[in-house]
Amino acid sequence: MELHMTDLSPFHITRKWPAQHPERLQLYSLPTPNGVKASIMLEEIGLPYEPHLVDFGSDDQFSPEFLSLAPNNKIPAILDPDGPNGHPLALFESGAILIYLAEKTGKLLPVDRKGRSRVIQWLMFQMGGIGPMQGQAGWFKRNAPDNQVAIDRYMTETKRLYGVLDAQLARTPFLAGADYSIADIANYGWVWASDFSGIDLGPFPQVKRWKDTIAARAAVQRGQAVPTDEQKAQNKAPFVRK
Repeated sequence: MELHMTDLSPFHITRKWPAQHPERLQLYSLPTPNGVKASIMLEEIGLPYEPHLVDFGSDDQFSPEFLSLAPNNKIPAILDPDGPNGHPLALFESGAILIYLAEKTGKLLPVDRKGRSRVIQWLMFQMGGIGPMQGQAGWFKRNAPDNQVAIDRYMTETKRLYGVLDAQLARTPFLAGADYSIADIANYGWVWASDFSGIDLGPFPQVKRWKDTIAARAAVQRGQAVPTDEQKAQNKAPFVRK
């Protein structure tokens, strides 16, 4: 019988979300544009992990336990029991998580400086552009439909950024070149939600081609379904997508 001696009890987050498999990486998330970045990445690299639902409907993201790991109260967050030098590592911010997991496994991020820099620039493009702009556009469309000035501002900028993606993808199969990378995972999370945000992909045929290619990947399909329906039910709280 295999024994696992990993002790995650010093991390307060495990009081609210106990680890059934403490030897595995712990994921705290919800299938939102940012949340699926981590779950898709974990499915792509094949690293064993245990997902926990952070239920926005119950304000889990503001709980002391979650804030003890993710002080910015945003998903996803991870707790890796096998971090650097064998010590547990807690990490928040989706971009940082993608880079960490890529470096940990040697997958989806080139090791040469040129290739690595190209991937990271498109990762940062999403973190500083598509995510904030599309997030605001979607929020105002749903929650402040009478504020046309804000809607126009954010929708116009989001569409401009989609145009940047489209131009790049007309030159290369994936965002950083010939190979699929964490840059594609990061941007895909938001393009996946384009309909929900009111973005029509018709004017962006290369983005649609790229989106369909990534959506067909089995690991992506699995990652988008995390937490599973069974895990949601076990959480004993209403599941709310935001």
